[in-house]
Amino acid sequence: MESRKTAKESREHLRRKEHKRNPGGSLRDGFDRVAGNGNVPDIAGDMGWKGMLLLILILFLGYVIYQFFFS
Repeated sequence: MESRKTAKESREHLRRKEHKRNPGGSLRDGFDRVAGNGNVPDIAGDMGWKGMLLLILILFLGYVIYQFFFS
């Protein structure tokens, strides 16, 4: 039986493949990400759906608590 790759593994595979094809491109991508030129890291893709749901719940509960104490 063949095991399926996760989204994170497939992104890593594509990144390695691109690095082999264009070694200088990944250096520029890293520089642009650090410099803040609009490249936003894929936070939701790295966490998965459970982590994203937990983040949304924490933000919502934080907002409710803020409104309760400061309104």
